[in-house]
Order: sequence, then structure tokens, then C-alpha cells
Amino acid sequence: MAKKGRGLLMVYVDMPAELEDEFNVWYNEEHIPERLAVPGVLNAARYVAQQGGPKYLACYELEQPEVYFSQPWKDLGKNPSEGTKRLSPSIAGSNFILNLYRMIYPDTLSEESLQAEMSPAILVGRMSVPADLDEKFNHTYNTERLPECHKVPGYIRNRRFEAIQGQPKYTTIHEMQSTAVAETPEWDAWRTMETPVWNSQIRPHMVHESGSPGVYQRVFPV
Repeated sequence: MAKKGRGLLMVYVDMPAELEDEFNVWYNEEHIPERLAVPGVLNAARYVAQQGGPKYLACYELEQPEVYFSQPWKDLGKNPSEGTKRLSPSIAGSNFILNLYRMIYPDTLSEESLQAEMSPAILVGRMSVPADLDEKFNHTYNTERLPECHKVPGYIRNRRFEAIQGQPKYTTIHEMQSTAVAETPEWDAWRTMETPVWNSQIRPHMVHESGSPGVYQRVFPV
């Protein structure tokens, strides 16, 4: 069975220090297993920010984003446990963000990508551009920028998504072998390289959300 689909749910939160240990046990042992039992949820992992934020990020790979609106997912909200009542990110945390996405790049995933486990490290960009630049932004990002990422040692793959719930409109997931990849000269060269349309017409108008880009290390599964 595929481990990646066309949908992605990303849940960010900062937690009070005194609740972090409890929160992590609840999330790993109760919250994620419940969601992995929902039809159409293909895989999941939790990450902790090494740069950017919010600190905690949970990623759920979905066959399609509509899985989030399915009855089995909705049923998870019935009869919540005591842990859920106390430790849910929307209740106990701050800077809570829940974004639901549909993949827009690449058009299709290779069999290798479909079967890939959750990345050990990800760099996540959350950004927006003025609506009149959408088409040019997407084309330029996909053709000028992203193909060059694969020249960076330790880089695995990238995918781009458009939000169908939450803001900002776009997110890019860069999968890496480790968070150290984001600190290499090769990555810095990619980040700062100048390409014709991007630097002159797109980048001056692109806005990153607070905490973006974020560099995240996978902490569950270990």
C-alpha cells in the first residue's frame, strides 16, 4: 500500500514546558495510532523544530485531503479520553496551526516516493504571493527552483501543496537525510542562487509566515 498520497495534514503547536513530557507520550501512544486506523490515512510522523517554528509538527499523509472530512475521522472526536481533553494541541498549546493540503507538485509520485517512509528531516516553507502572481509563481518555482535542489548532497525529494483549509495558501516540503543538510554550503548556494524570473518578479512579493522556513527533525517514529 502507498505511504504517500495527494493529501497532507500538518498540525503545528508550541506547548508549555511543564506539559511537554505528558503531551509527547499522549501524542505518540494514543493520538497518532487512532488516526492511523482511519481509512485513507497512509502514514504519520512527529517532528521538532531545530530552526523556525512552532516547535512541534505532526504530519499525516492522506490518500486525498477529503479523508479529513470522512466519517471515521469525525468519529475520533466522539467520547474523547481524559488525555485528549487536557492535552490536545488546540486546548493546551499556543501558536496552534492546522492546515490541510492538496498536492500540486509534482503531478504524480514515483513508485519509490509512494513507498517512502516519513522523512527523517524536513524543511518546510509556508508562503503566499499576491493572487495575480499565482500562475507565474507556481511555474517558476516548479521549473527554475525545485529541480536544482536535487544537486544538494543529502537531499531526498520535494513536494508542494496548496491549502484547502488554513493559511497561507502554499507550503513546500523539502525532505532531507538530516537537518544538517540545511546548514551545508550547497544548500545555502541553492537558497541564494539567482534565477531570472524568480529573483526579479516573484521573490520580492513572496511572504513567509512567522516561523517559516522551519527545519524539523523527526522524533516519532524514532
